[in-house]
Amino acid sequence: MAHAHISGNFPPDIDPTKAPLAFGRRQQALMTLCDLVHDPENVYQVIEVGFLDNLKTLLLHHDSTVRQKTTQILYVMAMHNVGRQGLIQNGVISAITDLLDDPVDICRKNIHQIFEIMAKLPEGAVGILHAGLIPLLVFKLKTESDEIQELILDTLSNCLHVEASEALATSAITILKEKLTHSSAAIRSKAAWVLSEISTHPEGKSVVCEETIPVLVSLLEDTDPEVQASATGALMFATVKPAGKRALGAEAIPPLLKLVAEETSKARLSAIKTLTMLAELPEGRKTLLDHTDTFQQCLNDPCEAVKRAAKIAISVIKWKPF
Repeated sequence: MAHAHISGNFPPDIDPTKAPLAFGRRQQALMTLCDLVHDPENVYQVIEVGFLDNLKTLLLHHDSTVRQKTTQILYVMAMHNVGRQGLIQNGVISAITDLLDDPVDICRKNIHQIFEIMAKLPEGAVGILHAGLIPLLVFKLKTESDEIQELILDTLSNCLHVEASEALATSAITILKEKLTHSSAAIRSKAAWVLSEISTHPEGKSVVCEETIPVLVSLLEDTDPEVQASATGALMFATVKPAGKRALGAEAIPPLLKLVAEETSKARLSAIKTLTMLAELPEGRKTLLDHTDTFQQCLNDPCEAVKRAAKIAISVIKWKPF
């Protein structure tokens, strides 16, 4: 399905060269600066001379084209390591939060692109968490365009890997569960990946098990390989707990075995590990005893991690109590 793309071009009724003199000069200066910050040396100079304070002020300017170019400059700066460090140290994460409700799509897209880049750094993810942005970002999944939702989900996956309590205190699981059935494969995949990050935390595993297991199991047969891989990853983390193994049940075994049997499946490793955990239950082991040949085939996989996982799976499945 095609989705509308948010353009970074000025609206057709706005010509920066014909703006009132003061605004025109400011806009021209911002456009020039936007070109300059593609060079990391210039980014360093912008930070050193304290120009970020000026940019933070312009974020709240009443003229939308000024806000657009300002957010674009900060986005380009965030592409450089020196820029990311500068944005963190100068409190830009908190400053751009005010634009989450900006009426101009491209301004919001720019700030979400900044969040997405910053969240890849541990200190950036921590900065987003400390700014109290997680509940706001989760809520925006209900109203933003698909393009921005993808950016939000990427940001959340990196942040929730660090700390998930804020997300669990909101309606994050409910909203993410809804996204698992979204028409966009990218959004389904990214939502499942966020759930897998939540499941890496002890408190997150229980909630994911209670609320999302059936939908995640259905995604094992999704037509998109990325969705299958993300769903399998989420199930793998969720089934670490006994409650997760029981919640998953026998209905998950056939689609998981199918993913294991597909040599090109991106979900193969996670599927093997999930089935290994299911084999720790007597009923799971009993079912899988008839399918050890599927795991035997994985011993010839070129990936060492897959071969190791398959060997462990076979030993768990064939284990007998004394």
